Amino acid sequence: MSGSLAVNGPGACAPAGRVTRSLLGYGALAGPVYVVTVLAQAMIRPGFDLLHDDASLLANGDLGWIQVANFLVTGAFVIAFAVGLGRALGKSWAPRLVGVYGLGLIGAGVFAADAMNGFPAGAPVGRPEVISTHGILHLVFAGIGFLCFVAACIVMARRFASERRRAWMAFSILAGVAFLAAFAGVASGSGSSTVVLAFWAALILAWGWMAAVAVHYYRLV
Repeated sequence: MSGSLAVNGPGACAPAGRVTRSLLGYGALAGPVYVVTVLAQAMIRPGFDLLHDDASLLANGDLGWIQVANFLVTGAFVIAFAVGLGRALGKSWAPRLVGVYGLGLIGAGVFAADAMNGFPAGAPVGRPEVISTHGILHLVFAGIGFLCFVAACIVMARRFASERRRAWMAFSILAGVAFLAAFAGVASGSGSSTVVLAFWAALILAWGWMAAVAVHYYRLV
């Protein structure tokens, strides 16, 4: 790999290699931290319906700080992974795009989504007639981050294709396309259980892809 660290070579045990592996490890941690934190909140927060409500709504209410922290911590993990991926790959757009996805998560945490669908208690039923400034910024950061993640999957698919790793190429394309389609469904404004469940499935697939890529390069560096 041009510009990358040594693969299973003399530099594998060097400090630089250990730092890279440590950074890559955050890519395997980010998904489980995010998903487990959301599921835990879904069980303890009255009125939240995992089949109809977006996880972003959890950033509202007295316990909203938990989801805000979830966004911030997960975003930081993704950025750390992006740095490690960049060290492993050398010149590539993929780490930069993954890094923007991490920044998007942080931005989504700083700017909370508007309360809606009756959650938390006292929130208007359905969607708000007017979206607040922080609600718009939440959508902007999340949208840019999601699209950059999709682009990262495609860039990695091309890299894997050039390395004749067809299974990895197919996995990358699947993760990117599924995530894009699911995001489009959620962005359409539909709150049907089918759309929400499809998004959750695509999100878990995307986190799984990131974890798999992290482990793959962890073993090579």
